[in-house]
Amino acid sequence: MVPTSLRFFKALCVGGAAGIVFSACTSGPNPPRLAADQTLKFPVLSDFSTLDPGQLNAETDTQIAQNLFNGLVKYDKDLTVVPDIASAPPTISTDGLTYTFSMRHDVTFSNGDRVTSKDVLYSWNRAVAMQGGSANNLSAIAGYSTVANNQVAGAALEALLEKSDPSVTLSGVTAPDAYTVKVQLAASAGWFLAALALPATAGMVVDQNVVKDNFDAWWTKPETLIGTGPFRMIARTANQSVDFQGVPNWWGSPKPTLTAVHLDIVQDASAAISAYEQGSYDVYGYGGYSNAPVDDIRRIQATANEKAQVLLHRKADTTWVSFNMVSDVKRPALGPFTLDGGQTSHDLRLAFALAIDKAKLAADVCFNVSCWPATSGLIPKGLMGSLGEGNDPLGAFDAGKAKALLAKADPDGSRTKGLTYSYDSSSQFNKEVAVFIQDQWLTNLGLHVDIKPYELSPFIKARLKGAYVLARDDWQADYNHPQNWYDNRWGKLVGCPDSDCTSGYDTVAYDTLLAKADAESPGMGLTDYVAVNQLLIDDVAYIPLYYSGGAFLFKPYVSGAGTNNFFDFPWNQIQILSH
Repeated sequence: MVPTSLRFFKALCVGGAAGIVFSACTSGPNPPRLAADQTLKFPVLSDFSTLDPGQLNAETDTQIAQNLFNGLVKYDKDLTVVPDIASAPPTISTDGLTYTFSMRHDVTFSNGDRVTSKDVLYSWNRAVAMQGGSANNLSAIAGYSTVANNQVAGAALEALLEKSDPSVTLSGVTAPDAYTVKVQLAASAGWFLAALALPATAGMVVDQNVVKDNFDAWWTKPETLIGTGPFRMIARTANQSVDFQGVPNWWGSPKPTLTAVHLDIVQDASAAISAYEQGSYDVYGYGGYSNAPVDDIRRIQATANEKAQVLLHRKADTTWVSFNMVSDVKRPALGPFTLDGGQTSHDLRLAFALAIDKAKLAADVCFNVSCWPATSGLIPKGLMGSLGEGNDPLGAFDAGKAKALLAKADPDGSRTKGLTYSYDSSSQFNKEVAVFIQDQWLTNLGLHVDIKPYELSPFIKARLKGAYVLARDDWQADYNHPQNWYDNRWGKLVGCPDSDCTSGYDTVAYDTLLAKADAESPGMGLTDYVAVNQLLIDDVAYIPLYYSGGAFLFKPYVSGAGTNNFFDFPWNQIQILSH
């Protein structure tokens, strides 16, 4: 292992451009003129759940909060991890266990308080102790379990934090001086920096001087929502509107050109898009609301003077079909697809995979707007570990081969009789996908497979217990690293084959290779992660269906706005051109 993370910062973005910017050209000797009013206006479809990094998890909240908070490291627009409050990449020990961060000396909160290593320790201890949605991003740090299992909250937790009580103090995080943070990991984890960099979540820094006086609700009022970011809240009317203002003399770069950002809460997406078209808003889809009505986007795509304003982009979200691959008493839905079924079961799984036309699914169900065919492996294009377009053989469509495999593996049809595909009924879209793949299996294999919907919560619980032979499965990545995909669905880490993963899939080869990849230094385990995906491909452990996508609208005079698989481009990169 190398004693520095420089390779990581160079190598993290793999497989093509991760971000797309939608802007007018600003280079050359005559840059375009800026508008006098540098106010960005856009709608969001609901009010915030929280803007507290200790609790943040929802995309719709983090897209806003990323403009208010910073961490030691961050993602740039291409999803490469770069220094933020840290003055340089951390020094990493040769065993991969110790990360030493040197901090900038000029970072301040929006109220003028100076940011020191003490603030980092407080923020991380608080986030882990609160066990918000992204607390697990810090789980590689020594002492995580102790803090995560504490039994106090609110004012009582703040009291323990103020006196650095061991029950709420990460043993692996220390501050040798005011501008140095030393992190000891429990085990080598090449994914640590990628998790730490996720915007607006557990790795971000908050001001204890402000938080301690209103531990749970400090973020709700403009006067106490204090962060390190280039913008601060100046007004909020719950469920109506929110206003932000650029922070004067902000310490970071680029300095914001926008002086103000105005958000209206408009619960009807089509009404919000109509208002955008009429000139009330400059962008649509920002703030985590890029799941636009497909009919509206298709209409705009067909409108000559508007179609260039549409941007479609993949998210960090993949949907596939899982098989029940384990036959034991703890997983009641046995069926024909189990690993111990040998070559016959393998060929059946492959037949079911090749019988689905993924491109047709994207065209017929998503209208090539809300999803892309999943042909790059489990990880979408633009993210670390993606196999690249067309490189997942399970994403191929070959009806002839599928039918031949079925005929060989199940010549009399007895093994595949009476199968059911189960899915959650949380959206009409899930039903449309289920109907589509049911038709594909009937058309291309000659097999009728029942489809059955379930409410989301009982569906997930039953799916994780192996109650279904065929089931809808998906994953939305928490951060840009393959570890986040493979540690959360297959193998011993999630309890396979007992009761904690959908398929029950677990092999010695998978566990061994994944453990090796997870322990490798930042950016150095990519080859092994690709090999991990190949193990799943070789065993036909999934049928890739589609990658979810977002739809954005940008007025031509908005420069620097855009998106990548994870987040909107920050507000401090945006300019309003003269128009």
